[in-house]
Amino acid sequence: MAETLKKGSRVTGAAREKLAADLKKKYDSGASIRALAEETGRSYGFVHRMLSESGVTLRGRGGATRGKAKASA
Repeated sequence: MAETLKKGSRVTGAAREKLAADLKKKYDSGASIRALAEETGRSYGFVHRMLSESGVTLRGRGGATRGKAKASA
């Protein structure tokens, strides 16, 4: 699908629904938003918006957190 979209072109109608479904499927199977953005030639924000519009529950950011350390007593 990504090959048929020109970079920066507006995606509407059935093409948008198909792209949203493809992104949702890949994201649900573990792909990151950044990886999907690179694969489709779209921005991070575009992919994030498409996933949100298609009702995906977005994962939290990975990596170490800077919250309070657990009290050891």
